[in-house]
Amino acid sequence: MTDPKRARREEAKTQRKLAHDKHGSTANAALRAHGLDFLNLRDRAIVSGFFAIRDEINPLPLLLSLHIAGHRLALPAMLGKDKPLLMRAWAPGQPLAETTWGIQEPLGDASVVEPDVVLVPLLAFDARGYRLGYGGGFYDRTLAGLRAKKTITAVGLAYDEQWVDVLPHDSYDQRLDWVLTPSGPRKFPLP
Repeated sequence: MTDPKRARREEAKTQRKLAHDKHGSTANAALRAHGLDFLNLRDRAIVSGFFAIRDEINPLPLLLSLHIAGHRLALPAMLGKDKPLLMRAWAPGQPLAETTWGIQEPLGDASVVEPDVVLVPLLAFDARGYRLGYGGGFYDRTLAGLRAKKTITAVGLAYDEQWVDVLPHDSYDQRLDWVLTPSGPRKFPLP
């Protein structure tokens, strides 16, 4: 029996690559221009981002803007297969280590934090707020763990072309609250 997500991943990777090739840094600048004002963040909120790999939309300009506005930043650190991500404090200019798949993460002595906002990479997203990731479940486990402790907001970052009508999902898949694309933020209805 085939995994319905596996086939969708291949399609989504192709679509994302096309969007990346078409929009490049223009999309990154658009994310920064939109910012996260739509969330009405409290002062010094902790926002966990990520360093883009392959053809993901790049959140770095947005993260730098949030840092300048006084918000605290964090980046995910991998603990291993089938484990949630650990969010570690990070500020622009601090050293990073390159890990699995070329992912940049804070050094092991960086403080562990519980973010208020988690920016999430994705391959595709649908109108219900479900996302298609790479299949490791890292963000689903991380969001579930954080949501069990406190109220957080999960914001997917994507090109507009990554939207699809409906994605297959499982009971453990965590929904996004918002997706921020170059054309602006999209809020998802409550389940």
